[in-house]
Amino acid sequence: MHSAKTVCLRLVSEQLLRKNCYPSRSLSPLVYFQALFSSGGVRQSSPTASQPAVIRIPRHMQERIENVRQVKDKSFAKVPTVRPGRLLIKSKNPQHNQSVSYTLGKFEEPVLASKGWKSSKSFGDYFIINSTQDAPPFVSDCEEESKKAGRERAAQRRTFASLHLCTELVETLQSQNITHPTSVQMQTIPRLLQGHNVLCAAETGSGKTLAYLLPVIHKLHEMQLEAVHSEQRMQAVVLVPSRELAEQVTSVARAMGQPFGLQVKVVGGGRGIGNIKAAFCHGQPHILVATPGALLKALWRRLVDLSELRFMVVDEADTMFDPSFVNLLEKILSQTQVAASLAETAGPTPKAQLVVVGATFPGGVGELLSKVTDLGSLVTVKSRMLHYLMPHVKQTFLKVRGCEKVLELHQALKEVEPEKKGVLVFCNAAATVNWLGYTLEEMGVRHMRLQGEMPAAMREGIFQKFQKGHIDVLLCTDIASRGLDTQRVGLVVNYDFPESRTDYIHRAGRVGRAGGSGGGHVLSFVTHPWDVELVQNIETAARRRTCLPGMNKEIHKPSPKTESQEIK
Repeated sequence: MHSAKTVCLRLVSEQLLRKNCYPSRSLSPLVYFQALFSSGGVRQSSPTASQPAVIRIPRHMQERIENVRQVKDKSFAKVPTVRPGRLLIKSKNPQHNQSVSYTLGKFEEPVLASKGWKSSKSFGDYFIINSTQDAPPFVSDCEEESKKAGRERAAQRRTFASLHLCTELVETLQSQNITHPTSVQMQTIPRLLQGHNVLCAAETGSGKTLAYLLPVIHKLHEMQLEAVHSEQRMQAVVLVPSRELAEQVTSVARAMGQPFGLQVKVVGGGRGIGNIKAAFCHGQPHILVATPGALLKALWRRLVDLSELRFMVVDEADTMFDPSFVNLLEKILSQTQVAASLAETAGPTPKAQLVVVGATFPGGVGELLSKVTDLGSLVTVKSRMLHYLMPHVKQTFLKVRGCEKVLELHQALKEVEPEKKGVLVFCNAAATVNWLGYTLEEMGVRHMRLQGEMPAAMREGIFQKFQKGHIDVLLCTDIASRGLDTQRVGLVVNYDFPESRTDYIHRAGRVGRAGGSGGGHVLSFVTHPWDVELVQNIETAARRRTCLPGMNKEIHKPSPKTESQEIK
């Protein structure tokens, strides 16, 4: 039998422990109060046979317990993030919702809907990042700028004629219903017309192709008018990472250069040297669009001459500067006389202007470009929304088992089928594209496939058929995520979750592009625990309305003279 004193001590200690307000963690509550009792800190009345012991806790001890309880309650208090109105984050668990009108504090940790997604118990969970605006930021920014400038100047600021492009180019753009420049075009075109070397980093779908092609064609037309000799030399090279993108850029360049009689040719890899020779059998073109490997083969066979090159454009720079292309790119740039200052782009023997274009800041760009030009001559045009999630695109993340992804994909395709919009389904491997294609065939889903291991003859024309609407579903790897024009795409499905932030930005950028209708939707299947960290980074960036963490925001090791112009 325990004594009355021991029983009371145990009751008091258990009550304090249950309320999580016990002041000391080094001793158990029972031992603590026993020590306190024995030292005289607790007074005991003289018990009788029918009267239990009475324990009195000192006032300073009571105050300390109360302070600990208040601090503990405050630290674990949940901040309500849901307010009346539209939701920015909609989760399966309503407690994880966040309103558009709510802004997280600087030191406030967001409560993530994907917090427990590494557990197998989270399958079936989901959250949605809703679109918060209708117009893309590269269009809405121009409208806001025009409003600030006043109604009288709005028309001048928002037309290509105000950028001092030749009349024929402006008329060609108008014939294709392109009348208003985007933010990146308004900033890049004047810089290139002035003769600067330019690094242009802007969000996907913002019109970067026209941003460099229009000034190139304008200046080549001026050179035609001033030329005194008839011998034709190649004057502009556009380097791209894939054959599909090369065909697309060639199509745009031919349409823009047709009024001036400019010859545009394209060479891509995978077809052998015979096809490359055939491209130059009738002489040098004014503009050559090429993949790095094909251009190097042409240089080694002396099929092309870069001596009078006036423009060297590196498109999709984040891909061109990765390990698979950077060595080829360095060899090409070493054979190109790139201007190191504005003065070297003019005069009797001008050097080439360098234009580097991408949707993300490429890593290693400073180290390589410093070998061929002065980084102080490089003007950086950086978009305000660079590395941000596009606010006009809805994005859904679904935690799903691998065996259930096909059924979820089939359901998503059925829901968008009446809209007759294009659907891009991204996989991380060519083998997955093939397997998924066979599975969808058995389900009766019409589709096409595009992946890097396909022979060049099979790949030719696949993306063009998708663009023209001959087929609505395209299964592909990341070769279709870089630079390709996908205005008709209304849904992007990440069947395999992308392996990097850059891949996610490019895949999501296939919807909500300039000239397209609506913002579109990105549906991502999250299956593996190693995908969850990237999902949480994306969700955190959405809740905080910040750019994705871990992305390059500037040129590494730049010259102090580097000029930076940020799009506002």
